[in-house]
Amino acid sequence: MKEIKIETVLNVYDSLDELPKDVISLMKKASEARAKSYSPYSNFSVGTAILLENNEIITGSNQENASYPSGLCAERTAIFYAGAQFPDVKIKRMAIIAGSKLKITDSPIPPCGACRQSIAEYEIKQDASIEIYYMGEKGKVVRSHSLANLLPLVFDKNVL
Repeated sequence: MKEIKIETVLNVYDSLDELPKDVISLMKKASEARAKSYSPYSNFSVGTAILLENNEIITGSNQENASYPSGLCAERTAIFYAGAQFPDVKIKRMAIIAGSKLKITDSPIPPCGACRQSIAEYEIKQDASIEIYYMGEKGKVVRSHSLANLLPLVFDKNVL
């Protein structure tokens, strides 16, 4: 038997104020996108902003549908748009803000499993890490230098 140890390294900031100005700006874009969320069923809204290598910023918000699971998460809305409109441009950074409409969410909310898999696909495609920042409506902000920290045992094209 062999034991495999997997470690995740994340940076946790106490608030947005501790982040570099360019990251704060991207987080604000994510917050603006969150305001456009269509989430009448879950009452949980998410906004994402993606910085591309060409300095374009793509935003997305979660879009629900009465016919679950026909909706789409904010992260995948943004990343699929980026892939469709800028297929050869690398994604440098992603900012995510999420929270309930029914209560204040003050703990960091990472991407769901389906979004992690989609982000992993783009990291593998571009052969470069995507820096990810995520938070609730307020409070601490978590930074991962790569999706690999959030999904270390990725399912990718190499197993097909």
